[in-house]
Amino acid sequence: MDICFPLADGYARILGHHDGLTAHEPSARYRTAFHWSERHLQCIWFDSRYRPKAFPLAGGETLTVIEPGEWNLEAGPDFINATLLIQPGARRIRGDIEVHVRPADWDAHRHGADPAYANVIAHVTWFAGPAAKTLPSAVCPLPLAEPLAARADLSLDDIDLKAYPHAALPETPRPCSVFLKDDPARAKETLRMAGHHRLREKAARILARLNQSGDRQQVFYEEVMAALGYKNNQPPFRALARLVPAAALREASREGAFAALLGASRLLPQPDAAPDAEGKRFIRALWDTWWKQSGDTLPEDTPWCLHNIRPHNSPVRRLAAAAALFSDTHDLLGDTGRLMANHPDAWFRYVAEHLENACEWDFWNQRLAFSSAPDASRNHALLGDNRTAAILVNVILPFAAAEGSHTHCAVNHLPPEDISAPMRLTALHLFGRDHNPAALYADNGLLQQGLLQIHTDFCLNAQPDCAGCRLCAALAE
Repeated sequence: MDICFPLADGYARILGHHDGLTAHEPSARYRTAFHWSERHLQCIWFDSRYRPKAFPLAGGETLTVIEPGEWNLEAGPDFINATLLIQPGARRIRGDIEVHVRPADWDAHRHGADPAYANVIAHVTWFAGPAAKTLPSAVCPLPLAEPLAARADLSLDDIDLKAYPHAALPETPRPCSVFLKDDPARAKETLRMAGHHRLREKAARILARLNQSGDRQQVFYEEVMAALGYKNNQPPFRALARLVPAAALREASREGAFAALLGASRLLPQPDAAPDAEGKRFIRALWDTWWKQSGDTLPEDTPWCLHNIRPHNSPVRRLAAAAALFSDTHDLLGDTGRLMANHPDAWFRYVAEHLENACEWDFWNQRLAFSSAPDASRNHALLGDNRTAAILVNVILPFAAAEGSHTHCAVNHLPPEDISAPMRLTALHLFGRDHNPAALYADNGLLQQGLLQIHTDFCLNAQPDCAGCRLCAALAE
């Protein structure tokens, strides 16, 4: 897989300068058992939507979290001033929280001899197991894997790392811009290395899932569904992909697949939702198909985001795209693999055209929603350029790399996505306020991936004046 991303090791060497201000552990390659970072676990602890409601303790006691603590962006425990409740007895304890992947990491990081960790009251890990040798007996070990295993709607891949902990950064020039703002060749090379690293990490996560599952069609389907869900609806889309698996859609027509997805998601509207006769007939036909299937449905409290999103990004339209891509009329995984093999230098254009053609659907091309009147004068594509690029970059290319396809040429021709807030912020720090996005990264998906990786590794947890950021030290060398 490394041959697909030849510049990734260069960025890994930059990360080797990292001094631990964040929880990222760049030197550790993904392992089959767990292939995420400590930052994912920090987000789970910090966010009550993900954190387990209760933790069982030795001796029959139960621990619940009243306050997870303040996210610590400086050296020391990951969270400070947390408040926990132990029952029975309603005993409250207050102190700091340290997060690791494995219990033994406490010893490996030598926290037992560090006075900064003297007030730790809980050691949060992914795996259970014997407590670290130097972990004080009063510290509660809190493993996450078992209580989260039953959460079909939760995938660590869907956690938006850049949404935490909303660190505010100043508008003054950043020290890294000294090295990059007047050297566009060096700036692009740095972004390329970071982009290769990010894509290799994506491929490694997919490879681990393939090793665990053994069902490449289902893994590919779940990843595409997560990409279709966009940032607001990734968890329910992934949960739906497990409830209505790829094998079930392959045996259905496009309309049958759509009925299965809408019915299982509880998003199938009543016929009177449509303002026209064609819309009403279509919805009735979907209901007839769904009633015959009598399949399982997502829980009623599934957190669908249905408001404050663009109509083109609505879950119903995205499910229509999924039905078009994965029903019996298409072999998306096989088709994209053949296109990449035959056209490595222009793969994204051919694959994008294939996705767009697969999603041609007269009913949806003429309306934005079931509640919309048809308008033949406009063409509302089920997959716009941005979602198509996201699927190509975040799923199809890393999946091919995970399976051993030589995608080096394709990596260098990634289509651009919309420039997001993290991209803008990181570019502002790296290149200064007067840089030209079009000349540096706006039209290159690989460079945009590099911006996102640098944002995650460095800018996300930067101090107000970027003091101690090791990216500058690495660039200086």
